[in-house]
Amino acid sequence: MSAVMEKVNKILPHVMKFVNSKPISAIKDGFIMTMPLTIIGSIFLLLAFIPVPGYNDFMAGIFGNDWMSPLFQVVGATFDLLALVGTFGIAYSYVNKEGINGVNAGILGIVSLIILMNAFVTGADGAVIGGVIPKEFLGGKGMIAAIIVGLYVGYIYSFVVKRNWTIKLPDSVPSGVSNAFTSLVPGILIVTFTFLLYVIFKSAFDKTLIEVIYTLIQEPLQGMTDSFAGALLIPIIISLLWWCGIHGSAIVMGIMGPILQSNALYNQDIVNSGAALVVGENAKLVTNQFVDQFITVGGSGLTLGLVVSMLIFAKSTQYKQLGRLSIVPGLFNINEPVIFATPIVFNPFMFVPFLLAPLCSAILLYTCLKFGIVDPFRAVTVPWTTPIILSGFLVGGVKAALLQAVMFLMTVGIYFPFFKYQDNLAYLEEKGCSEEAEKKEELRRA
Repeated sequence: MSAVMEKVNKILPHVMKFVNSKPISAIKDGFIMTMPLTIIGSIFLLLAFIPVPGYNDFMAGIFGNDWMSPLFQVVGATFDLLALVGTFGIAYSYVNKEGINGVNAGILGIVSLIILMNAFVTGADGAVIGGVIPKEFLGGKGMIAAIIVGLYVGYIYSFVVKRNWTIKLPDSVPSGVSNAFTSLVPGILIVTFTFLLYVIFKSAFDKTLIEVIYTLIQEPLQGMTDSFAGALLIPIIISLLWWCGIHGSAIVMGIMGPILQSNALYNQDIVNSGAALVVGENAKLVTNQFVDQFITVGGSGLTLGLVVSMLIFAKSTQYKQLGRLSIVPGLFNINEPVIFATPIVFNPFMFVPFLLAPLCSAILLYTCLKFGIVDPFRAVTVPWTTPIILSGFLVGGVKAALLQAVMFLMTVGIYFPFFKYQDNLAYLEEKGCSEEAEKKEELRRA
């Protein structure tokens, strides 16, 4: 144990340095700004695809065959703008962490992302339509580009302002006007740099930088995360970080969330086009729902199974009380009480089920998706606090909800033997303390 802890203590500072670095923090905080859009868009998308047999025919009978079109207006105005909002959020967050007002940097991030895109689209008949922005790269296909653009805009803006390479106005000038002039010099540098990037890539590759990033970086990353190895690696890293006392799901999803969201949006685009999702051909299996509803539901490590074991089987007062205190937060996917009070952090014995439960869930879900038992997830996203079973139904219908129930029972079985060992130790310790207290009391009375 001491050897393991020694290695952990050597690695942990480097992990924390990476986790707390400005770029990683900016990515996490920046994409949090897209959360309201994903939830609102999911509500309207769910209204279009409520997983109930006969729902589509029922709605078409009332509102006509084109009844989904108004709903897709909202879906398109939310999911199709995630990369644009993400760029703003990353640039804004990066500059804010430097102690500078980040609004202007966020706006320059939006401008830069649009500069790097084509200003035309090609119609189905091959005709080129100018004066438009290709919406596909403002959403799922532009996630990695949003990260890159947001970070370099934030860096350049902070670099220039911190060195006072700005136009300064007298103190009597209103702050709004002063801030606008402060952003002028960094804005010119950022836009010029972005313009040069556009010209270089168009001249050298006859493609925009956005297209190159998607082809060379985002597509391979989506393929890697969508593999069986990627499905296993995500729960392993989340559990390992949490075992070290680091918020694993926040770190992993802060970095991987945009890619997994892109996988879900990719599936949704196929469905919207009228084509069928076919596993092994065009469907992505590992999405944000894969993690949120099957790897971290009930809390990272799927500890709801542990909490229920405490409630039903605990003999020790300590774990009976912990089970009572943890069940309500656990139902809403909050498990910090059980992670730190059991404890699971730095506990080599409890690390085994803490890793094994989400790993088995990932294998089970991936297998069910692969063999068509559960349908691939689309863009419907629910708040992370949505309870188990309900969240499964909303993102994947009855089959996903049933699979969550099976997964939950499986995690109870995984945690039970390890919990009983911990519970017996606590019970014996409490019993020993109680007997010692009784002996002291008898001696005092004598």
